[in-house]
Amino acid sequence: MLRTLRTGLIDALQVVYNVFDQAPEDELFPLCRELGIAVIARVPLDEGSLTGTLTLDSRWPVGDWRNTYFGPAALAATIPRVEALRPLVPEGQTMAQLALRFILSSPDVTTVIPGTRRPEHLAANVAAAAAGPLSPEQLTALRAHRWDRPPSRSSQS
Repeated sequence: MLRTLRTGLIDALQVVYNVFDQAPEDELFPLCRELGIAVIARVPLDEGSLTGTLTLDSRWPVGDWRNTYFGPAALAATIPRVEALRPLVPEGQTMAQLALRFILSSPDVTTVIPGTRRPEHLAANVAAAAAGPLSPEQLTALRAHRWDRPPSRSSQS
């Protein structure tokens, strides 16, 4: 992919980037910065885990893709990592807002695509953007939560 970006044919790209999935910062973001390529961050809430609303008992209707992404083993690995973030959530904000502010704090990200299923989600997303970047101390604390996990079957589609 990095070679493809160097062709000059790419103006923007979408990449999974969030508190857990920070790998794009390693090589991709510096190259995009160098080449002037826009970065669209997708999956900012880790398919919902970074909303802080999932539990070990979370289940979805039959056929819902989240049953594959968040199977019992994945939930067991994910929920403790999400819970470890709770002390970092600023007072008066939600975990989802913290997650969005993490992404929006990156000068390399042009825009982010958060899921917005309800009007209150939209309002919360706008509030996160309006709150501005996180402090350097907050960003350092969140960087410690990077999770280099292998992609799940559903994330590869």
